[in-house]
Amino acid sequence: MLHEWFKPTKNEPTFLSNPGKMQSSQPSEATPILHHHPRPVPNPILHLQAAYASHPNYHTSAFALYRHMLCKGKPTPNHFIYPHVLKSAPEVLESNGTKLVHTQIFKSGFGQYPVVQTALVDSYSRTGSCIEIARDLFDEMSERNVVSWTAMVSGYMRVGDVGKAVLLSEKMPDRDVPSWNAVIAGCTQNGFFSEAISLLRKMVMGGKEGVNRPNQVTVVCSLSACGNTGMFQLGKSIHGYVYRNGIGNDCLVANALIDMYGKCGSLETAKRIFEMSSKKNLTSWNSIINCLALHGQSDKAISVFEEMINCRVDDIRPDEITFISLLNACTHGGLVEKGRAYFELMTSSYNIEPRIDHYGCLIDLLGRAGKFEEALEVINCMKMEPDEVVWGSLLNGCKIYGRLDLAELAVKKMIEIDPNNGGYGIMLANLYGELGKWDDVRKLRKKLKEQNTYKTPGCSWIEVDSQVHQFYSVDKTHPRTDEIYNILESMVGLY
Repeated sequence: MLHEWFKPTKNEPTFLSNPGKMQSSQPSEATPILHHHPRPVPNPILHLQAAYASHPNYHTSAFALYRHMLCKGKPTPNHFIYPHVLKSAPEVLESNGTKLVHTQIFKSGFGQYPVVQTALVDSYSRTGSCIEIARDLFDEMSERNVVSWTAMVSGYMRVGDVGKAVLLSEKMPDRDVPSWNAVIAGCTQNGFFSEAISLLRKMVMGGKEGVNRPNQVTVVCSLSACGNTGMFQLGKSIHGYVYRNGIGNDCLVANALIDMYGKCGSLETAKRIFEMSSKKNLTSWNSIINCLALHGQSDKAISVFEEMINCRVDDIRPDEITFISLLNACTHGGLVEKGRAYFELMTSSYNIEPRIDHYGCLIDLLGRAGKFEEALEVINCMKMEPDEVVWGSLLNGCKIYGRLDLAELAVKKMIEIDPNNGGYGIMLANLYGELGKWDDVRKLRKKLKEQNTYKTPGCSWIEVDSQVHQFYSVDKTHPRTDEIYNILESMVGLY
């Protein structure tokens, strides 16, 4: 009987009985067929709900379908439906959406199903403000599997609480590749690159759960960490792993390799990987344009951009990141006219609203060219409040041309934005010294001592035998500090 119920009728589209086909299609194609189907088909509604939830552009439709089910009273949402609804709820109604569904789950008696509990943990953690509710639900779960643990770890990573995420991941009774990926990716996305590399080492060395082989996601995140810390040797080792395991044709992996080699100074290798890639997407083009910009090859970066927009591939269209890389290229090459033109092109031809990053790039370009009046005009016309990056960009130009008057204005604005950053106060004191305002220097330094300010210390990474060592300014916490200073003193003595 059950087999006959799910068997397609004559002329029935096969994706109604095949969830895989439905989810790989556009959900909108299935909707009218489902509404006009000659007999009740509860299972296809489940598949349609899953299809909506799996497409970010259809999350509103997923929630609307759920409300339709509640109003009609059939089919009744169950422990198969609720996880898909919860996946779309945070995006549609933020925390209220999850709370509404949670209430319905409680009333319908499906709250004890582990799959529903895990979905609730994930949904609450996606709203950010409800991370503690997610943790309470996680702690109350009677059965926690690796998916539940991973959902909670990912939640902490989303809100930037890397410490709690890493501590929780270390308590996991069993870890698989996706759970390792969650914590490695989270560290990378939050800027904890050394920690990401350390976790990668633990993953491949294995533990009580055995050795977990890195997959494409692991490789992409690890290469990003290598690129941002300059760990060239480890990056090359990961490239070797990619080659041996035949995953070099994966577009995401190829893009990560381009980015890593470009940031580590091996531009020719980055260009070769880009040229050999058979599946270039927008990220591929953005990565190589950014690499060329970083290496000061402004004309080449612009040439690659022109090649990209002329390749006439439907899904390759410049985005916000493309124009950030282009503007950086113009800055490094001193191409003021081209920079202005690309800033205008972004809005006029591609309907991209400039973000604060784009304004920062344009002001940096104008400041380095000594066009301070135009830079100030751009700042005054910005549609959002200028941040520290914008004023810092202006400050860079002021230092080049000795415009101490404008430099003073820029630093004062930075102090207004972050008054507890002692580094800005020190910058202003140094400027007062250069202007001969010694009374102001004394007053400001006294004020800085009295205030509870902080200064972000300088940080450096060095790679020795594929091991990253991290150093901060005036920091002696490294386990081999004495040995390091002895070698440094002997080196200084040679000169």
